Amino acid sequence: MKKDYFFKDVTLLITHYNRSQSLEQLLKSFVQLGCRFEDIVVSDDGSKPEHQEYLRTLQPQYGFRLITTPVNRGLGNNINKGQDAVKTPLTLYVQEDFTPAAIFPESFTHALNIINGRPEIDMVRFYAYFLYPYLKNPENNYYEMAFHVLKPGYKKFYVYSDHPHLRRSSFFNKFGRYMEGQKGDVTEYGMMMSFLKNNGKAVFYKDFKDLFLQKNSEAEPSTMKRNVWRESDNFFLTQARHLYRHLKFNFDYLV
Repeated sequence: MKKDYFFKDVTLLITHYNRSQSLEQLLKSFVQLGCRFEDIVVSDDGSKPEHQEYLRTLQPQYGFRLITTPVNRGLGNNINKGQDAVKTPLTLYVQEDFTPAAIFPESFTHALNIINGRPEIDMVRFYAYFLYPYLKNPENNYYEMAFHVLKPGYKKFYVYSDHPHLRRSSFFNKFGRYMEGQKGDVTEYGMMMSFLKNNGKAVFYKDFKDLFLQKNSEAEPSTMKRNVWRESDNFFLTQARHLYRHLKFNFDYLV
């Protein structure tokens, strides 16, 4: 028999842009896992009319509040207006191209216990592109992210990420709002630095690939565009990129 989970005091916040079928898959997955939240907010970034129309057909079935904007205003604005609409103490932030795995409900229960029981924790992270290099004090496969500027390597700086995470809805009070009018990667970098400079504390689910899956179909591919410098596997470009990030991250954090 399927177990039902009601996550009181949690709003599921989903940012969306031109991928309404992916959004439907995400919402359907939570239903199939027996997950219910106190509220659901979908923040749309000026999607094409056909996607906005499809979102409205989904509303009666999934019961979300739809926050829209007449034109595309970028990632920062989309997260800001979505977070502004949240009324509960906690926010589960997920982009529309992710799908929770079968173990999510039980693991999320552990995440709630951590953030509710430890007031110093600002964020619980569920996904990443790589394993954070400095982890300590495991609890149900969640580890504290042990940032210190003197630790070697630049990957230590990636304590914050826009990937799926649980955070306190008062997040803006401590770390400020997301930069608007910038490309998505610049916006994310700005919040990463703000999180570190304001002594943000996070825990990280070590086996992150078991908790969420990122799905980009041919019909609805990723809308995030990155340049060749960021994506190239060329050896010399890769080494130059590592050196650049090491110098830039340390400089931006210290100034």
